[in-house]
Amino acid sequence: MYKTVKLFFRLKILALKLKKEGKKIDFLNNLKHDSYVLIVDTRIPEFNKDSGSRRLTEIIKLLLKNNIGVFLMADFKEYRYKSDYIEIFKEMGVVVYEPSVNDAGKLITKNGFLKIILPKVSFAWLHRPEIFEKYYPLVESYKPKTKVFFDMVDFHYLRFKRESELMKEPKIMEVADKYLNLELDNCKKADKIIVISDLEGKTLKDYYNDESKIITIGNIHQYIKNENSPSFENRKDLLFIGGFDHKPNVDAVSYLHEEIMPLLWESQPEISISIIGSNPPDSILKLHSEKFKIVGYVKEVAPYFLSSRIFVAPLRYGAGIKGKIGQSIEFGLPLVTTNIGAEGFDFAENAQYIVGNTSKQIVDNILLLYQNKEIWNKISSDSEKVIEPFSSHKIEQKILTLIK
Repeated sequence: MYKTVKLFFRLKILALKLKKEGKKIDFLNNLKHDSYVLIVDTRIPEFNKDSGSRRLTEIIKLLLKNNIGVFLMADFKEYRYKSDYIEIFKEMGVVVYEPSVNDAGKLITKNGFLKIILPKVSFAWLHRPEIFEKYYPLVESYKPKTKVFFDMVDFHYLRFKRESELMKEPKIMEVADKYLNLELDNCKKADKIIVISDLEGKTLKDYYNDESKIITIGNIHQYIKNENSPSFENRKDLLFIGGFDHKPNVDAVSYLHEEIMPLLWESQPEISISIIGSNPPDSILKLHSEKFKIVGYVKEVAPYFLSSRIFVAPLRYGAGIKGKIGQSIEFGLPLVTTNIGAEGFDFAENAQYIVGNTSKQIVDNILLLYQNKEIWNKISSDSEKVIEPFSSHKIEQKILTLIK
């Protein structure tokens, strides 16, 4: 009861504030597309901070390119609806939900926004299991004929299952099983199920047998052609990148610090590593040293990819396509990772130099690539072929198939 009353007054105060500021609903007269997609995620995509946000941003760009309008909404509480990225998406032509008031001074909530826009929506693209569970009933209630897509982002059950097995924690397996039930229920309700890789689609088919509903829309990457890219000789040291709101990245950096780098330093003590990523927790910040540099969030990452000799991503659990791996390939920077990190990428014969699953294998691969110019150059030159399946053109064709 107390929480309900508190929420009521918060929203009342917000409405008065917005009315005073003159923030009225203003997009209804500016709708110019014949077809619209509603996209809902946990937050407004922070495209320069995490892989999932970057993927969603590129999907939005492709939709707009094909004259498909986009309504974008994040699952924030109305009174906490703030994002530095809202204006960027509005400038792109996206209609972004923000708390506002109608002519009567009444607050337009997220539910109110959905009631207004859903008559104009042909497709609802709901990201992540909890978002689908929460918003599917609303879409069905306000406009039953809307086609609804369940974008898994990654197979959450698989990620938690792997974490449970790695950490030997039965309680994490209980979380995994809850996600499996939720994800399978979402799959039954959705008109289409979007997986991030063919491999995840194949894994999902072990639990859900209507493969006609499954479509792969992975990360979107473009190979960066740079004739002035520094050579093997003009590079040094290692690089890791990954947002720390994602637990597998925290684990990977801890693993680097505790096992990988000490073993590497036994033979190559001069090599250092830079760790880039938003929101590093205290457990990561305290690892900073002269040779293990916790850089944190960096707005422009290109200088790091163009000066490092090897990208290292010893991911021990996770699921889906790893954006950090794709980003390294975009820059033609040879990398060392695990089977988990390499999922969804076809490295062909180069996999023997890239993939390792023990500390020794990873360190041996780092040393080989760090010292062997010929192999380094081959992996670098093969990057364009490896990343081609993730090109804008390829993903665009899949999106058009989805919304035809």
